[in-house]
Amino acid sequence: MSRLFLIPLLLLALVPSLFNVSLLEVIKLRTFDAFVEKKEPSGFFTILNITEEDVEERGGWPFPREMLAKIHIDLINEGALGVGWVISFPQPDRFGGDEMFAEALQYNGIIAMFESPNGIYPPTTGTVILGDDTGYGSLSAGVVNNTETLQDSVTGVATAPADSDNLVRRMSLLLRTPDGFIPAFGTQVMQSLTGTDTYIIKMGDSGIEEITVQGLDPVKTDNLGRKWISWVDTPITTLDEMNVAGKFVFVGVTAQGIMPQVATPVGLLEPQYIQSALAESILIKDSPYIPDFAPIIEILYALISVLLIWAVITYMNVYIGVISALFISVGTMLLGKSLISQGLLIDFTWSLIIQFITATTSFYMRFKEQWKLRKQIKGQFSTYLSPDMVNILVKNPEMMKLGGERKE
Repeated sequence: MSRLFLIPLLLLALVPSLFNVSLLEVIKLRTFDAFVEKKEPSGFFTILNITEEDVEERGGWPFPREMLAKIHIDLINEGALGVGWVISFPQPDRFGGDEMFAEALQYNGIIAMFESPNGIYPPTTGTVILGDDTGYGSLSAGVVNNTETLQDSVTGVATAPADSDNLVRRMSLLLRTPDGFIPAFGTQVMQSLTGTDTYIIKMGDSGIEEITVQGLDPVKTDNLGRKWISWVDTPITTLDEMNVAGKFVFVGVTAQGIMPQVATPVGLLEPQYIQSALAESILIKDSPYIPDFAPIIEILYALISVLLIWAVITYMNVYIGVISALFISVGTMLLGKSLISQGLLIDFTWSLIIQFITATTSFYMRFKEQWKLRKQIKGQFSTYLSPDMVNILVKNPEMMKLGGERKE
């Protein structure tokens, strides 16, 4: 009878591959959040926050673009490698300072564009595709352009797509448009720092495998070109301190009600934190990623663990079987934690769930069969054997055999 239940259990192990169960996806992502090790900042970046006090002292937001130009030049003079304004400027400056700001941005400046489903795309960047272009990539729905005066400045798309639980964990290094690829803001920062103008995209049969900023190591991505973000504690400075020497500066606003806050596994963050984390993640060599073979490993492990736990509980002594099943589950947890800590995001949460279901089902079936057998033995032998002998047979059913047993 217990063998009949093995087939449904094996089919149940395939649930994540056959159906898109959002609850299982959330459990998987939250498990990754819990066990991914926090990385140290690279030391190449700092974040400059325009605070509530800054806005109040300077007469409110938005600052005149002439003031932004001065801040930009001051940062460069303080030794900044470059300045990334994680702010967009779709309307002309009411004080007529756009040209001055555009001139200042020529000194290693980048400004942001934010996504909007308007079908408007900026010019594509130079890319070299290794392998056949399979058409994979995160599709952009369009962007809100900056003012005409600022459109010739270096730009990057400040995107922050959320996972199924509305938290941002994975970000695209490049976004696909009908004409080619455009860089995310953090990726454009790396290109500006290396002084290159081309990205290298390695394609495989299942999609994008790696994206390389020339001069840097290849970055492993999923098949859509998304990178798992490492939320490091990038140093923070202010307009008064400007501790920026030898660093690229991400500028953003933390004053209340100005910039949107984005939900992440480490809390609500403003866009400058999101884009700096993307840039940091590109430089972290062992930054975590989900390999393309992860689903195959997850399914095979779930199937094998179902068979193992069913076998040890069904065919071994009950106590030994239960202990063996516990060892299998503990081993699964340790293996999953070890792989995640090494940067391989392979999920074993469903394996643990299906192991528990298999163990409880097998144990119940084993108990049910033993109970029925003991009941049958009592019914057959209680009328012509002593109660003590019946109890011995109930505890040791294997003693029942035809022909009896000869003893001296």
